[in-house]
Amino acid sequence: MTKLSIKTTNNPTIVKFEAAQPFTKGKNYEFKNIDETKNSPLATALFYLPFVKTVYISGNFIAIEKFSIVEWADVQDAVAEQIENYIASGKAVILEETETKKLPITVYGETTPNPSVMKFVCNKRLTKVAVEYKNIDEAKSSPLAAVLFNFPFVKEIFIDENYISITKYNVANWDDVTLELRTFIKEYLENGNTVVDEDKTTTKAISEEAKDVAFDKLDSTSQQIVNIIEEYVKPAVQSDGGNIVFDSFNPENKKVKVILQGACSGCPSSTFTLKNGIENMLKQMLNDEEIVVEALNS
Repeated sequence: MTKLSIKTTNNPTIVKFEAAQPFTKGKNYEFKNIDETKNSPLATALFYLPFVKTVYISGNFIAIEKFSIVEWADVQDAVAEQIENYIASGKAVILEETETKKLPITVYGETTPNPSVMKFVCNKRLTKVAVEYKNIDEAKSSPLAAVLFNFPFVKEIFIDENYISITKYNVANWDDVTLELRTFIKEYLENGNTVVDEDKTTTKAISEEAKDVAFDKLDSTSQQIVNIIEEYVKPAVQSDGGNIVFDSFNPENKKVKVILQGACSGCPSSTFTLKNGIENMLKQMLNDEEIVVEALNS
């Protein structure tokens, strides 16, 4: 009989039930209610439990998000036993659809200047808008980020263009988890799953025309600063798994504020390096020694 391991996650409402063997053939499934469980008899059975809010089935684990009417400590053993008995009965966990041709996806990991962040680069565009999630509750617009947060060592996620920057907790070493994450992301993309639902993001894709209008409303110095950041700074920052966004310029105190995201956010060295690097560049290119840069973490 299959014996499940019960694992907590960063989200106290979600518990994972792990098995030695996989439940799916590389696909990931999320069920928000019983009406969505037509291809998973097990998920259907689990939704008869009154406290079950969401069921995730991926690889070798089943994760369940609960409503607050119960505590996991009171019910998790009974849930594990129910799943074990179901598997022992020989019934299907997932009624897999006919295998479709997988997309040709490559994913590779890159270290970044921030030792807590690894950048996973893909050979396809993932999003038109940069998105950043500090926890699973913020990841409503990204099904990929939501399932990545089920890994207990994942702390924050930043997705932009063709890469994903993942910030980890110190409990794990990159040498131990990079391959697992790379494989998971690759399989997720190969199966055509949604990375970012841009209709649900708080930051919408802005048309080039709208960008031009916003740019035209800036004063001439701010426009020069934006151009310098976009042309000289942003490409280098993105290559390190981060992002930099112009926030504001105060002509009275000559203070430039920029926002750091992804690998740059919270990096031990990036705030100092970027602040001084950008500051020196702006002083030189704008011919103004009074320029001061304040780097903000998102």
